[in-house]
Order: sequence, then structure tokens, then C-alpha cells
Amino acid sequence: MTITDALLALSARTGRFGYGAPRAYTLAEDGTRLLLLRSTGPEDPVERLHLLDTVTGAERPVADPVALLPGRTGAREQLPTVERRLRERTRLVAAGIGDYAATPDLAVAVFTLDGRLFRTDTATGTTDELPVAGPAFDPRPDATGRRVGYVADDALYVTPDPTPLSPADGARWGVAEFAAAEELGRSRGHWWRPDGGALLAARVDESALPRRYFADPARPGEPAEDFAYPQAGGPNADVQLWVLGLDGSRVRLHWDAAGFPYLCAASWASDHEVLLTVADRLQQRVLLLSADPASGETSELSRTTDEFWVDELPGTPARLSDGRLLTPHDTPQARGLAVDGAPLDTTGLQIRRVVGRHRGRLLCETGRGDPADQYVHLIDPDGGAPELLSTGPGVHSALAAADTLLLTSAAAEGVRRVVERPDRTLRLTDLSAALPYVVRPRLARVTDRALPTAVVYPRGHTPGRRLPVLLDVYGGPGFQAVSAEPRRWQLRQWWADQGFAVVTTDNRGTPFVSPAFTRAVFRRFSQVGLDDQVDALHALAADHPDLDLRRVGVRGWSYGGYLAALAVLRRPDVFHAACAGAPPTDFRTYDTAYTERYLGLPQDNPEGYADDCLLTDAPGLTRPLLLIHGLADDNVHSSHTLLLSQALTRAGRPHSVLPLPGVTHMTPGGTSEQLATVELAFLRASLG
Repeated sequence: MTITDALLALSARTGRFGYGAPRAYTLAEDGTRLLLLRSTGPEDPVERLHLLDTVTGAERPVADPVALLPGRTGAREQLPTVERRLRERTRLVAAGIGDYAATPDLAVAVFTLDGRLFRTDTATGTTDELPVAGPAFDPRPDATGRRVGYVADDALYVTPDPTPLSPADGARWGVAEFAAAEELGRSRGHWWRPDGGALLAARVDESALPRRYFADPARPGEPAEDFAYPQAGGPNADVQLWVLGLDGSRVRLHWDAAGFPYLCAASWASDHEVLLTVADRLQQRVLLLSADPASGETSELSRTTDEFWVDELPGTPARLSDGRLLTPHDTPQARGLAVDGAPLDTTGLQIRRVVGRHRGRLLCETGRGDPADQYVHLIDPDGGAPELLSTGPGVHSALAAADTLLLTSAAAEGVRRVVERPDRTLRLTDLSAALPYVVRPRLARVTDRALPTAVVYPRGHTPGRRLPVLLDVYGGPGFQAVSAEPRRWQLRQWWADQGFAVVTTDNRGTPFVSPAFTRAVFRRFSQVGLDDQVDALHALAADHPDLDLRRVGVRGWSYGGYLAALAVLRRPDVFHAACAGAPPTDFRTYDTAYTERYLGLPQDNPEGYADDCLLTDAPGLTRPLLLIHGLADDNVHSSHTLLLSQALTRAGRPHSVLPLPGVTHMTPGGTSEQLATVELAFLRASLG
């Protein structure tokens, strides 16, 4: 499909305005050098590796995939299957060098291109290809950069030895299993000991898991692809940790894996200690463990419990440099921190992430006041007053090493990235396309639940002109839709300019308002989210008389697709048409770690799972419904949409289905922009 709309075509050409922007930062441990990825301009998708000297301000490219592999297109199908799937888990869409790893001093960086392994000396810019035993994945250098660990064909290797370091026992070695990468925030499966003499490696046995199959109906002569999928209520992967010595030694780390099956994080504290974070199946108990790599024995350092679930707070639990333990400390009103069990005074703040250490204090990304904004604070672990580092509203994030701070600030006018040192401030080069719109959504907290909402009007809207409403929704745990980050408002402004008042609401269950707000969906998804969306819409209409509630459409993707379909199925009195993209229509067939965290086990909460299932609502459909699904989606399998369509057909309820052969959950390569034109035609026809 050719995209004829100028804004949509620009969005597709520029990678949704991301090509040319710097990303994937790594600071040297002394803060004097910064590695980053960036392409050469706003329409170039191929990312090169760059090195910035933070002392002098000089920046130069150190690895160029176009020079290394002339003629390479960056097509994702050239990637090894394990890397392609991990990119889906981490939502990475990139050509060229998609990811890399470096030594602590950034003297050496390693990366793969189409399964080929490369090592770059960043001082000289010299890049060499290293021989590998098979298509290489997730390379990691030791501290010296002389040896590189990598995965090939589910085995763990160390260059230049062609013999795997891991045993051939039918398991997958050195990788993160689906649940860890998709839901638990752990995307890697092997870690070098600081002295380079051994690797800590995950052993993943998926033999008990059911298989999911993906056939491309547009290519009927090709065999179906399959992989192991942990379905709610069923078995999980059996994950172990082993210390594999380069001398041939092997030691398994022991913990109560039956009681705590999820490995959330692992790292070396020293040559003689491993730290690991594990969780029980319902994620109501999280342990920080210390492990002896010589004996494999573990001891408990901290325990975090919650009657609902322990929400991940990135950067915790952790041990501070003086040995004290940093853990999350939640009240119903706020996310906070505790040191050795004693809560820190962070009154007025919502801690969102502990980034690391800076100037002897904890560098944290925080919320305060309006949840659409994010700030950066220094938190004193000894109880001093927090210090604000970011300036003004917006979404601010940070990275630090030694006395160097990288601060990224995103607001309506754009994004600014600066490196701050005691003696100078540098601004990072950004070659991305300028955002077409400066969007200033009308933000409000509505209803007695103080739901965050936003309304975007067409540019040049004349008050008094009634507009059909488009509810642009997500509404699920883990993602905030009403945010000051400017790129996410570009498409909403485009929709508004097509003649809609675009409404976005973060219902209860979404993050960054308060723990009580998030946990309101415990054991039930559907009713809470739908009630909040309806109540917010009516509250906004009282303050925005130009919202015509006789014509309300709703669109969403993933969990947003679920809410969109739910809206027209259960509240046709409020919602008059829906575009539901990749909706999980029955959570009994979604994954374990996500679904069970909120709904529990299906066998323990059958009523909750039944209430949240859309299939039984099919006979009640009375409004236009467009279902869209990528047939290569390995997150929300296309069977979710097909089963709902089947139920609607059997009930004699007219609906539309748009299958997308070869398209994944991320809809890369301009697919989202193409879909916008289809959805627009559907909504215009449906809403009159």
C-alpha cells in the first residue's frame, strides 16, 4: 500500500521520527567516554556506533555496518531467529547495529550483524570479524576485551574456542526465556565474572511448554515456525543458573526454584559473589539472594512482599556500595525506597526507577504532581532532602558514571540531550526529523478517581463546532498513555486533524499514579478499565461541550485493542464503532508471568478469567467492529482475533477482519501508518 497522506508518509520514512536520533548509551566507568548508536540522518534507518569524548566534546563514528557488509539491507529476516524474537520482546526496531556490548572502559565494543560477530577497538576505529561456531547472538566481552562470550544454536561459546562452554544436554544456554524477556525485564542470559575466568549462564529447559505455530498464508510453500510459549495456568520454563569456568568447571547455583521459579535479575558483585533476584509465580514475594559461585549455595539478603503483587521498581532490590540493602517501599499512595528496611523520606515523589549512583547519592527518575511528567532527582540514602536535577515539566531521564551525567529532556517543543560534567556541558547531536506538530493536549484529572486524561482538538478548531470523538486507548498495566513525551502525540494530532476530538485516558491499572491506582485491577481487568473510560468520557464532555457523544469511536492496539473490542461489545450505548488491533481476547491463552501477576492462576480464579474473556460477548455485538492482527505476532497470537471472529460469525454478528501476513506485534516498516488510513475510512463510514 502506498501512503499518500504527507504526515503518515513522513512518519514511515523517518521511523516515526526516530531515525537519526541518538540512543543506546553506555558511559565509561570513569565518565570520560560515551558510546551511542545513531544513523546518518532522518531517513536513514541504519545505525552506526559512535564514541563521544565527554572531556573534549569530540565525537566520531567507530563502526559502520554499511562499510563492514556492503550491500546489506538491514532486513530483519536476515537476523538469527533467537535475535529476531528478542527484538520483539524488547520492542527494538533497528537496522544496522541494533545493539552492542562494551568493556567497562569502552575500549572494546562487540556486536553482531546477521549472525556475524564483530569486535571494534574504539580508540582506532578498527573493526575485525571474529570466527563463530554458528549464527551468533548476544555477544559480551570480558573486562579486557580479549575474549567474547556469545550464543550460537542454543549453546554458549567463548572466542576463539569452537567448542561450546555449555554442555549439550538439550537445554538452551545463555539466553533469556520468553517470560523473562517479555514480562520480567531480563533480556540477557550470560554474564562474565569480573576477572574473566568464568561465565554465569542461564540454562533454560522449555521441554514442558506447549508450542505455538506461525504459518504465513501468503507463503503456503514454507513450513510453519514454532516456539515454546508459557500459557497461563500451564508450565513455565525450568531456569537454572550455572557458573561455567573456562577451565571446564561447572557449579550450579541453588535456590528454592519450586517456590521462586522466576529469575528476574543476576549479576556479579565480585569474583566471589553473585547477586540474583527471584520471584514466586504470582510475584507476591521477591527475594534478593547472595550466591557463592564456588559452592553454589545461596543466602537471603532481602525479601519484598505484597498481598497484590510486587511491582517491579527498576534498580531494586540492590546492595549499596557500603553493604546496605536498597528495596522498594510502597504505600497505597506512593512508590518509595527503603535502606535496610528503613523508609527514606521521599514525600511528594513517586519513585519510578533507580538509575544508579551520582555524587554519592541515588540517581532516580521520579514522578511528582502531574503523572504526565517525569523528573530526575538525587535521593540521599542517609536521609537528606531530595535534589531536583531536571528543569521544567516534561519527561526527563538520566544516566551517570563518576562525575558525568547524561540528562535527556523531552517536552512539547522537542527533545534535548546534554552531558553535564563539572567543567563543561555538551549537547548530543540529533539528526532526526523535526516533529511536525507542537502538540499541547488539554490535560485534566477527572472523576473522584482523578483519572489522567487528555483531549486533542484539530488545529484551528472553532469552538462551538461539534466533533465526533475518537478514544485512543491502551489502558493496560505497565504503560502510561497520558505522558508529556512529545512523539506519542504526533499521530493523535493527525487523527484530530481528520475531524475528531481525540481523547486519551489512563484508567486504573496503569502505572505512575499510585500503587492503589495500579492495583485496582487485581483479579479483574475488564470492568475497572471500561468503567473508568466511560466515566472519564462523560466527565470530559461536561467540560468540553464540543465532544459529540452521539458519535464515539475507539481504537487501540494490544491491550488497547482488547479495551476497544470490549467497549463496543459491552457498552454499545456509549461506543459506536471500534478498531481493535492485536487484542488478547481470552487471557487464559496469554502468557504466565503477565496474566497471573494480575489475575492469578486460571484454576484459582476461573470467574475472573471468564469475566475478562471477550468470546462469550460475541452474540451481543451491535456496533461496527474492525479486528486487525499480524499473522506473525508471537506475543498476542493471531488465534486471539480469529477465535473472536469465529464466535461472532457463529452468532451471526457482522464484523470486519484485516489479517496482516508477515506482520509482528510491533507493526514495523510503516505498517502503523498504513493501518491509520484503513482505520480512518472505517471510522468515517461507521460514525457518519
